[in-house]
Amino acid sequence: MRADARRNYDRILAAAAAAVAEHGAEASLEEIARRAGVGSATLHRHFPSRQQLLEAVFREKVETLCATAADLATGPDPRTALATWLRAVARHAVSNRGLAASLMRGAHDGDTTLGATCHTMITEAGANLLARAREANAARPDVSITDLLTLVNAICLAVEQEPDGQAQADRLLTLALTGVHPAGETN
Repeated sequence: MRADARRNYDRILAAAAAAVAEHGAEASLEEIARRAGVGSATLHRHFPSRQQLLEAVFREKVETLCATAADLATGPDPRTALATWLRAVARHAVSNRGLAASLMRGAHDGDTTLGATCHTMITEAGANLLARAREANAARPDVSITDLLTLVNAICLAVEQEPDGQAQADRLLTLALTGVHPAGETN
């Protein structure tokens, strides 16, 4: 890619990420092009469909989540590593309102690869952390990474329209991970 084309691509991605964070996955493509300082034709040359643009925004963020999981996997406390990563997944989901749902709509519309790679990346990164937590007896053996990601997604969907959605998601995730009993109480 030529240097000017790469700059346009990067500006479009940055503008799309900001627009998705503010307005959700249905953010205006014209607004994204305007924010990026490019014409609509340039946006569509790089991203022929909304779904392809969303996939690119999502993939970059997923790569960051996977790098975070890899960093956490080297830490001494597998329980903390897993919880920290699940909170990062929740922050990602809350800050990208409607992105995952939009990508899944694309998958249901016949493009089965759209979002699938990112889903696989997240699942594998989380599965590694969960396996370490199980080995340390810090996670139940019957809990799967799919269970945990479904839980995080459900929490985020419940709070995504709230002004303090991130704080609420973190609180609810902590509640789910620690339970409702006061510390030290067994009943």
